[in-house]
Amino acid sequence: MSVLRFDNVSKRYSGGKDALSEVSFEVGAGEMLFITGHSGAGKSTLLRLIHLSERPSRGTVLFGNQNLMKVRGRRVALHRREVGVVFQDHRLLADRSVADNVGLPLVLRGERRDGIGKRVRSLLERVGLGDRANALPAQLSAGEQQRVGIARAIIAEPRLLVADEPTGNLDPTLSAEIMTLFESLPEHGTSVMIASHDLALVKRMKKRVLVLDHGRLLDDISPEDLAE
Repeated sequence: MSVLRFDNVSKRYSGGKDALSEVSFEVGAGEMLFITGHSGAGKSTLLRLIHLSERPSRGTVLFGNQNLMKVRGRRVALHRREVGVVFQDHRLLADRSVADNVGLPLVLRGERRDGIGKRVRSLLERVGLGDRANALPAQLSAGEQQRVGIARAIIAEPRLLVADEPTGNLDPTLSAEIMTLFESLPEHGTSVMIASHDLALVKRMKKRVLVLDHGRLLDDISPEDLAE
């Protein structure tokens, strides 16, 4: 069963530049994979199409059985509840505590405060930040801030998590810790797509890899082929 499918998807920006060209692939439920390629290969554009920050010029993007081209208006916000997003720069609210940052998606959904508190505390323990709930983002290390960003992205239990260069500002040890956290997410029912240009890290993870080159899907490498 696939959670996401691209069928011959292209994205052309004004000026005639093709960011993506006839890209097709599927992501299975509970699967973790990487998207790699040179700067400008189309990785970020692909993720923005999934989040509906961009629309394809041609082709079809299916999320479950839903054609995302037909998702408009208020339904966009409903779709985004199903897609968690992790950024390289964290994008945390500087004047809010860790707990408030993590619980924000549930607040915006109108869930009860007491229920939010319990879920936030449980998730912070899971990501190793149980003792940092009341800290402000500026009081955290870079690795801790990234963990907060991940916790915020998964608090609403999305079907898919997309991460754009999530370890780009971290040292190898912290990168490994963040990847271990990502690896645990499929066990909880969330598929994971990570855009990264760090080929050494991608090879170490031994997951499926989509290789983009100038907007085209150059290769779809299985974990077995990657090991070879």
